[in-house]
Amino acid sequence: MATFEQFGLSPEMNEILKKQGIVVPTPVQEQALPVLLAGEDVIAQAQTGTGKTLAFLLPIIEKIDLRKNHPQALVILPTRELAIQVTAEARKLAAAKPGLQMLAAYGGQDVERQLRKLEGGSHLVIGTPGRLLDHMRRESLSLGGVNMLVLDEADQMLHMGFLQEVEAIIRSIPRRRQSMLFSATMPDGVRRLAKNMMNSPRDIRISSDSDIPLDNIRQLAVECTDRSKQDALVSMIERDRPYLAVIFCRTKRRAKTLNEALQEKGYASDELHGDLSQAKREQVMRAFRSAKLQLLVATDVAARGIDVEGVTHVYNYDIPQEVEYYVHRIGRTGRAGGKGLAVTFVAPKDLPELRDIERFLGLRIPRQRYEASSGLVEKAGTASQAGQAGETGRGARAESRQGKGGSGGRSAKPGGRRGAGRQGAGAGRGSGAGANGSRSGGKRGGEGRPSAGGRGGRQDSRGGSKGGRGPSSGGRGGGRQR
Repeated sequence: MATFEQFGLSPEMNEILKKQGIVVPTPVQEQALPVLLAGEDVIAQAQTGTGKTLAFLLPIIEKIDLRKNHPQALVILPTRELAIQVTAEARKLAAAKPGLQMLAAYGGQDVERQLRKLEGGSHLVIGTPGRLLDHMRRESLSLGGVNMLVLDEADQMLHMGFLQEVEAIIRSIPRRRQSMLFSATMPDGVRRLAKNMMNSPRDIRISSDSDIPLDNIRQLAVECTDRSKQDALVSMIERDRPYLAVIFCRTKRRAKTLNEALQEKGYASDELHGDLSQAKREQVMRAFRSAKLQLLVATDVAARGIDVEGVTHVYNYDIPQEVEYYVHRIGRTGRAGGKGLAVTFVAPKDLPELRDIERFLGLRIPRQRYEASSGLVEKAGTASQAGQAGETGRGARAESRQGKGGSGGRSAKPGGRRGAGRQGAGAGRGSGAGANGSRSGGKRGGEGRPSAGGRGGRQDSRGGSKGGRGPSSGGRGGGRQR
């Protein structure tokens, strides 16, 4: 079995990895690390969530020379969320190299603060194209000493129209450098970019079937019309009662329109796309991670890199145009050994894309049909799939909150959605109402009943300060407020 020690990393770095519980390299790390540590250029095709951040950060941090007080490595990413994530990982690894300075340069941050940090010198710069160019125009950032360059999620940068900006940044970096390009897909634009910026790169490809644990994800296609798609989605949410769900739309406008419709119906939903301010995007993600939101309506670009524990359902409101995007989308669920359900809504015009997905996966996705008069109709061979679908959402709360008190789902008033329990007298600590119910029951005790499942509000068990019995019969999930 491969370990990180075989790559010749410093003892300090190996110790940092061990403290983080990182012992066995992922496939992309195992293949890329020896090549990158040797100074070669690399093109790596691997999905988000496969460990590629470590694959490029480890060689960079190992090779940075602290005696040189200027940027030596530059990591370019398409979104602020990804820049934040990569910076957080880099800070953990930087503990192995005291004195290493880094700058995170992305929109939504205080420019003056970034300028002050640049004055103090930065060895590693991580940023988005727009903010990097802004610093270059201000002459606050010089890239003349950069000898390591990373383009992460290169396919998304092309999709978002960053090609000219990226090329402008690359032109300011010395040609004699090590270049690393990571991408989930390899469209022609990415290959052209690689050809123009790299020197005899090594090609590393990690197959999708090793990236996403498809065995943990039940897949379903719901045939409908464009006109009935929203009603079909609502029917699925009502039936499955997801704990947390991500709903993918093809465009920002469609995401916004769908989110507004779901909110009008009483669902705890919000949207995530490129038109939102940085503060709003961070607010949405905080709410989703803490389960204050049940439904997150997102575009592919905005959702790239989302890794939230407890996502039980993925709904492809719009079928993805690229097969790889389908695999990436459904990989938001079924993580860490959990179970998930991925539902794709298919209008007649979408059937060719569905067949492409099935050919890529080597399987036939079970079908259901939505009819406006009778709702969801089973098709041959899908009864057992449908029967299990609701259990994914209703049982997930207990699975994802094990160890936090209680084995049942959070309790709720019958049929209520999240906020329904706010007036409830809190469930006590005695027997633990739900996963979080036993954690914060009434201050003066009181006996909580085991929850019958479902999601209900986190506030159910926190209600009255004098305790009392918490409500127990609600199956939460997708239930609208009644």
